[in-house]
Amino acid sequence: MAIITTMILPLQKGVLYGPINSRRLGKSLGINIMPFHYKLCSFNCVYCHYGLTDVLTLTMTKHLRDLPKSTEVLDDVERAMRSNNTFDYITFSGNGEPTLHPYFGDIVRGVMEVRNKYRAGVKIALLSNSTGLKFEEVRKVLTLIDLPVFKLDAGNSTLFKKINRPAIDVNFDEIVTMLRQVEGIYIQTVIMDGNPSNVGEDALDTYFERLAVIKPVEAHIYSLDRPVPNTNIKKVFPERLEEIAKHGLEKIGITIRPFYLQ
Repeated sequence: MAIITTMILPLQKGVLYGPINSRRLGKSLGINIMPFHYKLCSFNCVYCHYGLTDVLTLTMTKHLRDLPKSTEVLDDVERAMRSNNTFDYITFSGNGEPTLHPYFGDIVRGVMEVRNKYRAGVKIALLSNSTGLKFEEVRKVLTLIDLPVFKLDAGNSTLFKKINRPAIDVNFDEIVTMLRQVEGIYIQTVIMDGNPSNVGEDALDTYFERLAVIKPVEAHIYSLDRPVPNTNIKKVFPERLEEIAKHGLEKIGITIRPFYLQ
């Protein structure tokens, strides 16, 4: 695999970043509750704009000291809410998978309370790779999140392993089962060509089949608009994304919204 070493985006060096202009969320203030100095995730996706995963794990026991404390997160969020900065969403994302934080539930509840106190109109979003759904505490707080968005980049285990390159104890079928069991969620999918590719007819058919089983509110698809660590994958252009969205709606009756730079 060819590696880009100079163009990948730098990691977030604190809890908050932005606000950034998001195609889906308008002005979004990011919350990073993963380590500041390395990428910790349960996936090592070929397309991640933060580059390769430094620590690939689903278990946080050895890394607790590197995570921001709940009080640190909530203090930063309160300062942002009381500032003059404008933003539409406050979004859990950052240097890895946010739902792996052992106090994710407490942090979400705290952010909701601060939001309600200072800016009731701001919404809370979560961008997750879906692996944290195995934790009961994560599932409990999903109803507090205005826009819970979960990753599904493939319709079968083989392609899932090629694209997302998960930690050893992550199982594709279990992820699909967990996604089926939660309501009111959104699915997000990166569409790519090259090696690996999920844009072929067979790949899309299995993907649509999984969406039909999960029954999300919507599926959001987009392609590669930032530098990626694998130069063997290629961007899928807006016209093709529009075709995929239209075909998916006709096939399974679920709204699929394409997002791309204008």
